[in-house]
Formats: sequence, structure tokens, C-alpha cells
Amino acid sequence: MPTITSPALRMSRSGIRALMELALADPQAIRLEVGEPAQNTPSSIMDAAFADARAGHTHYTSSVGSEELRAELATKVRRDNGLPATADDVIVTHGAMSALSMLFTAVLGPGDEVLLPDPEFPNWRMAALAAGGEVGTYPTRAEHGFVPTLEDIEASIGPSTRAILVCSPNNPTGAVYPPGLLEEIVDLARRRDLWVISDECYEVITFDAEHVSPAVYDTDDRVITVFSFSKTHSMTGWRMGYLVSTHAPLTELLVQVAEAAVACPSVLAQRAALAALRGSQEHVSTAVAGYRANRDLAVRALAEAGLRCSIPQGAFYLLVDVRDAHEDGNAVALRLLAEEHVAVAPGETFGTATAGWVRLSLAGDAEALADGVARLIRFVQGARAARHRSREQDALVR
Repeated sequence: MPTITSPALRMSRSGIRALMELALADPQAIRLEVGEPAQNTPSSIMDAAFADARAGHTHYTSSVGSEELRAELATKVRRDNGLPATADDVIVTHGAMSALSMLFTAVLGPGDEVLLPDPEFPNWRMAALAAGGEVGTYPTRAEHGFVPTLEDIEASIGPSTRAILVCSPNNPTGAVYPPGLLEEIVDLARRRDLWVISDECYEVITFDAEHVSPAVYDTDDRVITVFSFSKTHSMTGWRMGYLVSTHAPLTELLVQVAEAAVACPSVLAQRAALAALRGSQEHVSTAVAGYRANRDLAVRALAEAGLRCSIPQGAFYLLVDVRDAHEDGNAVALRLLAEEHVAVAPGETFGTATAGWVRLSLAGDAEALADGVARLIRFVQGARAARHRSREQDALVR
């Protein structure tokens, strides 16, 4: 048989998905491992999409999406994100990960590096490696709220670095980067001649800080911004995302990549996206209020139990330090599922900065979240007591 030589062989599987598959086999599991809104897509969006399908919107569009949707998206990013985009600057994609994969294909040559924040969303690394690129990281620290410093980012740039990826609001940390830092990152990219890839899938989900798109500070078209309908409109299964690039040569290349990758995005999903943009946004504000309430519920319970956790300013994730139970977050996640029927994502799947932590999704039902957090606290307290007894016994033996 032929030898498989693809760069994709360098990928490691996401620990999130590994835990998800184990949780799917446990009918009692409380599902806190995957970031997916509990609510269904609003019926108004579904009804409009299905009506459009019956009306004949079932044929190919342009590889980069219909002109109608791209024009609507350009209006949205000008109004909501402050980006000076036209329809020609917008490419509709099969979800945000498709947009990111296309970008890595377009901007990374063999040996070129993209810098990711540590902790990172593991799919970024997978997509960059599959595209034949290399991956470096810049640190973020728990004591700084997982917000990086410009000095740390600049110190991480090497001779092969071609792009810096920024994600704010951040997955997995919930950090929202301040506007001043984002402006400094864009200026740094300008000085070092790098692309900035901004993953803004959680743009509307903020609690204590304002979301700002780095591209508002862009003066020479080096910032590419990626958006998604998944989290904003509870449309994860529709697979609808888009990117905005005002750099014409890059956009032209991305058009060709889109032709090769998808032929065109799902037309039914494009019609749903139009309905989401044009309809009431009440479901968005209601969902964000629910995520805030879930955050407050979980943070309060963990603080009362003496467990250290992040306090997210956006997105819908919470990181919990479980090193009192075990130094290895993977071990905690596996035992927690087996013993307490609670599924969480191990911190190690996100990088070195969150080793010994676990990530909880705040996007589900409040009652299930409260139960899951209570079980996590019980597990950590029990494991902590067992470790203390073990140390006492070891001391007596000595």
C-alpha cells in the first residue's frame, strides 16, 4: 500500500472530542465538556430557511456565498464591528473552523509558523498542521486573567513566524482582551510584518467587558477576522461562518481555496443566516443573560468551596484548578466521568498553561450545571482528603 505522507499525520486528537465520545456512552452523564448552546435554533430562523428551500433556494451559489448574504454580512460588520468592509471582502464558509483552515492554507507555506495563545483551542493547531504549517505559542497566565502581555507575544515571535492568532472573547479561558492591547498587537504585527488572524466566534457573549475587533486598528489590511453563527444564534449544526479580509490579493486566493474546499456553503444554511441577521435579536440577549447567570452560579459555588477558578468576562467557559485532586487534568476528567457522571474537558488538551485544570461549559441548563459543579466540588474535596491521608500515612511509615 502507498505510504501516507500527509502533514495531517502530525495532528493529535482533541481531548474535548475524546471525552465527548465517552460521555455519549454514559446515559447519566451531565454534559459540561462541549461548548454548545442548550437552546435550539430559534423557530423563526428555521421556518424562514425551510420556506426558502421550498421556494427553490436549493441550487449552487458562488463558492464564497450568495451576493445577498455577503452584502448583509458586510452591513453587519460595518455597523457592529466597525470594519470598513464591502461584500467583496466577505467569504461565507462552512463554519468558522472551515474559515480558519482556509486561512492557514492561504497564509502558511511549508515551515511557516502561526502563533497561538496558550491555552489554545486545539482545533487551531490541528488545522494549521494539516495545512503544512508549524505552530508556536505565546503565554497567557492565570494570575493575569489569561490576558497576554505584548512583551510575551513579541518574545514568542521567531524567524519563521508569519501570523499571530488572537481569540477574544477567548475559548477556553473566557478572557476578553482590552482594546489597548489589541491595538498594540496590530501595531506589533505591522512592525514585524505579520498577519493577524482574529477568531471572534464569541463576539456577542460578553459580561464585564466590551468586545472590540482588532481590525478597527488595522491600517494596511493585515487583519483577517473570522465570525460564526454557531454561538450567537444557536446554529452549531448549520455550520455557517464567514471571514472578512480587506487585503485583495489574499481574498482572491481564498476564493480559489473555497472553490477547491467546498464548491459552495450549504444554501439552506445561508438562507438561515439571512433570517438570523434580519430578524429579532431578542434570542441573543436572552441567551447571553443566561450564560452570565450560569457563570455567576458556578463561580459562587466554587468560591464557597475554596476551589480556584477563572472568572470569565466573555464566551461561556469556566476553568477550574483541580490540582488538589490530581496534578493531571486528564486523570481528573476520566475519574469524574466514571465516578460522578460529569463530563468536563481536561486542561491539558488546551496547552501547558492549564495543565491540572478542567474546562466547564456554561452554555447548558442551569440546573444541570449546578448539579455538575456540586459533583465536581464533592469529587475534588474527596480526592484532596484522600491525598492528605496518604501523605500522613507515608509520614508515619517514614
